[in-house]
Amino acid sequence: MSIRENVHQVIDLIKPEHILISVFDKNGLDELVKGILEVNPDARFYSTGGTGKKIIEILGPQSKKNYVSVEDFTGAPEMEGGLVKTLHPKIHAGLLAERGNPAHEEYLYKTLAEMGGSPGVYFDIFVGNLYPFTSVIAKEGTTSETARVNIDIGGPAMTMASAKNWGSVAVLTSADQYADFIKVLKNQNGRTGLEQRFKLAAQAMKSIGEYRTAIGNYFSALDFGKDVRPFLNIT
Repeated sequence: MSIRENVHQVIDLIKPEHILISVFDKNGLDELVKGILEVNPDARFYSTGGTGKKIIEILGPQSKKNYVSVEDFTGAPEMEGGLVKTLHPKIHAGLLAERGNPAHEEYLYKTLAEMGGSPGVYFDIFVGNLYPFTSVIAKEGTTSETARVNIDIGGPAMTMASAKNWGSVAVLTSADQYADFIKVLKNQNGRTGLEQRFKLAAQAMKSIGEYRTAIGNYFSALDFGKDVRPFLNIT
């Protein structure tokens, strides 16, 4: 494995053209989507499942122009249970790729096209919030199996990828951030700024840390024989 610092020039102001959205809580999406379209009518939104249906509803007749399903984008259908939809090189390359890096650009535009028939894109914004694990385990009668299936995998992976690459991606993790984000976007001539992206990334990293800590604490406190085994169909 090779780890190295980014040696390429970091762009301060980025126009939002490709927006990836994966949210459990869909509050505020109308405001966010329409706000982004105000600064860039050609922006394209990528999503799956229920989030995709909500975005199509918001876009209305514009959905054919401004919406792309993740399944169509990657060419890979989801696995039963809504699994592995976003765990794909086209998704994570678009979140992790460094702008201005010739090797990353070749991977996005050439390698991915050779793999799946169409090139990747740089994602400019990622919007994500997670399965409500803490709310689920707080409910009376919740079993370890119910808790297990409410562990979000793709969401934290995309959130941390975006936060790690804050030089390139703005990451939103709460509906409470949308209004201020759009306000700043409009004040910066329809661009996300480096400082704004950094602050959002720090908030995202903190939220993922808290989420994973809650999961670890919950399962570490369980007794396998009493709290886990009875809720499994063991052969």
